[in-house]
Amino acid sequence: MQNIRAEVLLPTCDLSADLPFFTKRFGFRLMEIFPADDPRVALLSGYGLRLRLDQSLDAAPGVLRLLGDEPALLADGETNLTSPGGTHVEIAALHPPVHQPQTAHSLVVRRLADNAPWVVGRAGMHYRDLIPDRLGGSIIASHIRIPGGGPVPDMVHYHSVGFQLIFCIKGWVDLVYEDQGTPFRLHAGNCVIQPPEIRHRVLYASDDIEVIEIGVPAEHITTIDHEMELPTDRVAPERTFDGQRFVHFKADSTPWQAARLSGFETQDTGINVNTNQVAQVTVLRPDGDATNATAHDADILFTYVMAGRMQLRTDEAQHTLEAGDAFVLPPGHPAHYAAVSDDLRLLEVSLPGRFVTRVLSATSP
Repeated sequence: MQNIRAEVLLPTCDLSADLPFFTKRFGFRLMEIFPADDPRVALLSGYGLRLRLDQSLDAAPGVLRLLGDEPALLADGETNLTSPGGTHVEIAALHPPVHQPQTAHSLVVRRLADNAPWVVGRAGMHYRDLIPDRLGGSIIASHIRIPGGGPVPDMVHYHSVGFQLIFCIKGWVDLVYEDQGTPFRLHAGNCVIQPPEIRHRVLYASDDIEVIEIGVPAEHITTIDHEMELPTDRVAPERTFDGQRFVHFKADSTPWQAARLSGFETQDTGINVNTNQVAQVTVLRPDGDATNATAHDADILFTYVMAGRMQLRTDEAQHTLEAGDAFVLPPGHPAHYAAVSDDLRLLEVSLPGRFVTRVLSATSP
């Protein structure tokens, strides 16, 4: 097998001054330099990178990013520097903390009948955006399907997130997770949470697979792990990832109980407890009693209609909702779930996991 290396070419207008800048200040090693009588090219190596500084290269200045666990120690606290030869150097954290933008609260109603576009995303999956304004970047909610099903061209990867939910609403999908045993099948009506940075992979999907995916914040990094193989030899279901445990909720083994809303009963997925109240995920269905107008104090309250019909009545308007529709109610915003069908099923996701619901008035179904 032939020996192949990669280099990054950087123009320099002052090679002699650039050499101590890169070697003494940042620890790169000088590997080659030529010609000896009037050097114009130097090859440096460091941090898994080879840099070729070329004084005769006619190109725009390059940009070099140096990442560290403690970036303030790399350049005496400076984060943006320019070498004598013109290269811009950026200093940043190797593992930046997840930044949660402040929620821009708004009432959102997203209807399947409005024909929002499906876009092709990672691994050939089709995505429909359920919260177009992302509430200021605080959350993304996607309706995802995999056309044709079959093997999914996915790789072992992880997400740098604060919270992530996968709820299967149709079909099934085979998944495997770090330290959670052998691959398993996630059926319609069941869900998993993907704790921060847990390695996982999507393996195989039925031809009618559809899931709801919630991610907090809306923009987060997905990293491919080329070293880990799944399943792992270790099985550690109690392991925590940034304070959260993996959860596989199974609807058929979970009892129904009183819900926060009158006229409904609920299944608790156990996500509130296992995320230390970062989020709560419940399934709601009508129990035949009268419903009330209410308001809540959660930062984010997202609801997806999985089956049936209902009316969402607010001060602004009345919305008739069906399967495939979704809505977000801002904190303190009065709302009434009315005219519910017997087969109504709602997926409700709140952040944080503990919040207060206030009854505003007693009404009839």
